[in-house]
Amino acid sequence: MIRLLLRSALCLLLVLGSAGCWNRRELNDIAIAVGLAIDWDPSGQYVITAQIVDPGEVAPRKGGGTATTVSTYEARNQSVSEALRKMTTVLPRKIYLSHLQILVLGEALADRGIAESLEFLSRNHEVRSDFFVVLSKDAKAGDILNVLTPLEKIPSQKLRKSLETSEKIWAPTHTVQLDELITDMVEPGRSAVLTGVKIEGSKSKGKTREGLSSITPSGMLEYANLAVMRKDRLAGWLNEQESKGYNYIKGDVKNTVGTIGCGGSGTVSLEVYNSKSSIKAIIRDGAPSILVSLTTESNVTEVNCDVDLSKQEAVEMLEQEAVKRTKEVVNSSIQKAKKLKSDIFGFGEMIHQKDPKAWAVLKEDWDAHFVKLPVTVEVEAHIRRTGTTNKSYLGQMKGGG
Repeated sequence: MIRLLLRSALCLLLVLGSAGCWNRRELNDIAIAVGLAIDWDPSGQYVITAQIVDPGEVAPRKGGGTATTVSTYEARNQSVSEALRKMTTVLPRKIYLSHLQILVLGEALADRGIAESLEFLSRNHEVRSDFFVVLSKDAKAGDILNVLTPLEKIPSQKLRKSLETSEKIWAPTHTVQLDELITDMVEPGRSAVLTGVKIEGSKSKGKTREGLSSITPSGMLEYANLAVMRKDRLAGWLNEQESKGYNYIKGDVKNTVGTIGCGGSGTVSLEVYNSKSSIKAIIRDGAPSILVSLTTESNVTEVNCDVDLSKQEAVEMLEQEAVKRTKEVVNSSIQKAKKLKSDIFGFGEMIHQKDPKAWAVLKEDWDAHFVKLPVTVEVEAHIRRTGTTNKSYLGQMKGGG
């Protein structure tokens, strides 16, 4: 997508230049930012890092290029907008934010509060809100944008594509755009989550092209589950299972793989390809409770136990194991959110819709009510396909045949 935008911009530049258009110089003077990072320095300043794409290196050319396709620039100031303007002291062009792909927020910034740092981006007419917002983990946000990536020439594009893909086929990650984040921060009865991103391997070598010269790159960017926010501050982190449980409750599991028990020893892996969630608020005598109902459809992908899938009772046994495991995953997420006192599921919002009068009383101290909120989880699991064989050959091998 970035290549197409850059080629279109270059073509437009040529057309406008030949026509003598008044804004030809303006197009020549912009630096297209594809990634932005915001860190907080203890001195009381924002540290802004911008990843700028080099159109000449993105476009294919004979002999191949030796330079990187992007450059990063850093500036510090007490406001985000001033820091971006300050970058012109080292960057000879004005930063253009309309093609932003990813915004990385620093963990230290999240400990302090992210709301003030987002005000400029939410207000700026040049900024489209369709970029993804993530939170750095165990690294500064600026360090994330300094890591070069294999396969994708533009690291910010890699971060965007990887997050989209992992959300679709894995499930413990979650895409969040700016408008959604702001809504979750300001609306009562809801709390925000952000997918975490970390550097796996060497931070220093990950910044150089030499780090990409081996089969396994020296430094890689990896998404690391979900960060839980309380208003605009970081409350804590969900682990992989808890992150998946969050997406089950929100109805955002599009496709994933999980392992269940096999009624004894061994395991079976299932690919969940369809999942539906329903959240119902119940109010009795002013006391709220929540019913979460889940329905999943899955296929058997691996069998590591002695089970004959041609028998209906065997399939039904696995479906009960799937129900048990899904409940464990979902309940672990609920318990962690309660521990962090953050209603990331929007249960409060559901109570508000069900009974506005009851919510008017509860919302004043919703964090305390949320911790004690009774939540019942019901799961229906259906196994649709069992694969091309009814019994695994592994059982025959163990039998010494």
